[in-house]
Amino acid sequence: MNGANHKGASSIGLPRMTTMEIQIAPSILSADFCNLERDLDRISNADLVHVDVMDHHFVPNLTIGEPVVKRICEVTDLPVDVHLMIDDPDRWAPEFAKLGAKSVTFHMGATHAPVRLARQLHDMGVEACFAVRPAEPVEPIFDILEEFDTILIMTVEPGFGGQKFLGNQMDKVRRLRDEITRRGLSTKIQVDGGVSAKTAPIVAAAGANVLVAGSAVYGAEDPAQAIDDIREAAAAAYRD
Repeated sequence: MNGANHKGASSIGLPRMTTMEIQIAPSILSADFCNLERDLDRISNADLVHVDVMDHHFVPNLTIGEPVVKRICEVTDLPVDVHLMIDDPDRWAPEFAKLGAKSVTFHMGATHAPVRLARQLHDMGVEACFAVRPAEPVEPIFDILEEFDTILIMTVEPGFGGQKFLGNQMDKVRRLRDEITRRGLSTKIQVDGGVSAKTAPIVAAAGANVLVAGSAVYGAEDPAQAIDDIREAAAAAYRD
């Protein structure tokens, strides 16, 4: 694995987005779990695939674990972003990185040593993403912002798909984008929850450039077209 100086993805040999590039990450939480490989094939025009791992402790839902994530990483050509909504990510995040994930997301309220964990993931050649729930402020991350490749702002309460978009989280996205720009960082801002072609311009205008969409993609007759529609709507509104 590549070594790291713990300054983000550019330090571990992973590609960085250009300033205006928008990435769409369909969430398989809304896919058909009995036909998961088929549904992964239906989003081949996406930039990455978002995989929610929930333990029924950190959030009130239970989804999939290591064996399924391992197979997802084996059968898709898309980079896999594993979103850990679990207790004790300090222990488990490196295990999911070993399965083939390209990035691992863990929550502010779950980790005991976020910087150490981010550096451990970087040493494994994996991107580190820090997630912030709706009731949590983003400012505590500012002092350690350069340790992370991506910051995820949740625009629903984590745990279930299909929830209504929380537009009041856009002030948080704007403050984070301002701080990233002020410091000249290339940290990505990911938004997860209620993202669709309708809400994509709102989150992009606030400064988010990685959009997680579940039901808006898998609830569409043509998931690939839904991805293109969300990407086009976001790109037209993106705030650098």
